Amino acid sequence: MEQAAADAPRWRVWLMAARPRTLPAAVSPVLVGMALAAADGKLNALPSLAALAGALLIQVGANLANDYYDFVQGTDAAGRKGPLRVAQSGLIPLPQLRLGIALTFGLATLVGLYLVWVGGWPILILGLASILSALAYTAGPYPLGYHGLGDLFVFLFFGLGAVCGTYYLQALTVTPGVVVAAIPVGALTVAILVVNNLRDIDTDRQGGKRTLAVLLGETGSRLEYALLLVLAYAVPLLMWLSGATSPWVLISWLTLPLSVRLLRTIYSGTEGPRLNMTLAATANLDLAFSLLFALGLVL
Repeated sequence: MEQAAADAPRWRVWLMAARPRTLPAAVSPVLVGMALAAADGKLNALPSLAALAGALLIQVGANLANDYYDFVQGTDAAGRKGPLRVAQSGLIPLPQLRLGIALTFGLATLVGLYLVWVGGWPILILGLASILSALAYTAGPYPLGYHGLGDLFVFLFFGLGAVCGTYYLQALTVTPGVVVAAIPVGALTVAILVVNNLRDIDTDRQGGKRTLAVLLGETGSRLEYALLLVLAYAVPLLMWLSGATSPWVLISWLTLPLSVRLLRTIYSGTEGPRLNMTLAATANLDLAFSLLFALGLVL
């Protein structure tokens, strides 16, 4: 695999470093935030597209930073089960990777300037916190991912923050219903991270990276994954039963068969290739669920 990657064009190596399979985690909350704004008659296309660009840039920046700092801190070592990492393999020299991280977050900041102009100081605080948390996941004196806090911060920033922030950019307010609608998106985004950490549980433990998966163990991590899926499907049902939305939100349940298959896979083993496919499929579930959920909210 390393030789094939080494022979690949430079753009393909950088694309691999960006981890495109994880990018639905950035797209999904923006789609739901836009749908909520559309349902309230407040959809504004340009801030929505800028929010999507900013979310994608922060996700890519976080992926590059994770690649860099996991290698520097010795977590990414020989024997890991996950896909090839550009820092560990030497495909991208560390100075170039640092430059890529800086440029990506720099572009996110430029997009953020427009968003701050639209949304004011709440967007400034959210944007700065999002970039700092993306870096702090594996960097800094107290890396969040190394102390079991990664799942919480992913839920807060790639779930609640991204959905509510997208809605706020258009409505300049956030209602309790918007916060509730953000919960399933955050839950499914965290589920992507759970698969990643379950796959890497042995090497993370050996490298001193105390992810929540390391703290919970394989059994606890599988239970966390299952509970996150249950939470994601329970929220649309509760929204309908409470009268907050129409039954159209339940079209998100069309993705339930995929969730069942993923649960079976999670409970069938921790082989690297199997979990790599499960991670990508969970990201696709996040996107498909969010698309249908967003459609249901608009209808």
